[in-house]
Amino acid sequence: MAMSLDQFLEEWNNASPYVRVQTSGSTGAPKPMLVEKQRMLASARRTNDFLGLRKGDTALLCMSLDYIAGKMMVVRALERGLRLVTVQPSGHPLQKSVAEDDVLTFAAMVPLQVYNALQVDEERERLRRIRHLIIGGGAIDVSLTEGLKDFPNAVWSTYGMTETLSHIALRRINGPEASDWYTPFPSVGVSVSADDCLVIDAPEVCAERLVTNDIVELVQTEQGGRFRILGRKDNVICSGGIKIQAEEVERLLRPHLSAPYIITKCPDTKFGEIVVLLTEGTVDEARTVCETVLSGYLRPRGYIHVDKIPLTETGKPARQRILEIARYSILQ
Repeated sequence: MAMSLDQFLEEWNNASPYVRVQTSGSTGAPKPMLVEKQRMLASARRTNDFLGLRKGDTALLCMSLDYIAGKMMVVRALERGLRLVTVQPSGHPLQKSVAEDDVLTFAAMVPLQVYNALQVDEERERLRRIRHLIIGGGAIDVSLTEGLKDFPNAVWSTYGMTETLSHIALRRINGPEASDWYTPFPSVGVSVSADDCLVIDAPEVCAERLVTNDIVELVQTEQGGRFRILGRKDNVICSGGIKIQAEEVERLLRPHLSAPYIITKCPDTKFGEIVVLLTEGTVDEARTVCETVLSGYLRPRGYIHVDKIPLTETGKPARQRILEIARYSILQ
């Protein structure tokens, strides 16, 4: 049973200094954890200040309160005195009018919700009117970026996770400030580990330095570090002595495959690991595209048709389940 707003507020207002949250489950089973309410307030204050939100502004809650993204929207509203507009979490949160004149000051969505809104003229117009739109919880591909670049108001991609109580860095998707590089909040320090993974130092929201699984390119500036996501450490495929980033292969295929697909890996006696492609389309089409677009070592050695690419409840690829499907299909 999904958590209701009343249930979250009851937990927020009780005597405990902690709130129970769970991770998204994109790389494994969701895990419960306790987080401090004061740190959640600090995270909310930082976002509200950055976006210039004021008391009485409207904020849309359209994500599940079972996860940190939904909880933090409520905390931001509480911290700043925002007027919270709630809709049932779904793939089409803007299907109906949600505010007077369809104008919202602030909304947070996952890429799937934004993509769906762009496909329907009425929903797209409501999306355009949101003054501050932040998108998190998954990769934003080229086609989604193209659909948002002419929006008149600010659209941001966020970087963060449950452990950092939502985002610690943002990048603009549209306008003259659009960039592929994330800029952390001033109170957040970033560096890289020996294996090029992002290390986050955000004492306001996380008691300890956090070594992530995200492989990044980092540039240090006078204002601090900026970083660009290259992929996840656990999505590296070591095939025949060559390291292949699954996300990079997905990026190269994106302009050429219309059906949903995902890249994963499978153990192999000869190569150590092989690249495997799961597709909701036909295997023949996927193979033809891969042989045309990809260089030899990037090409999948296994192709699998699935009715649906597994997703988590928050709309991210369920990478662990995808890996299991590949292993079962290839090794059986």
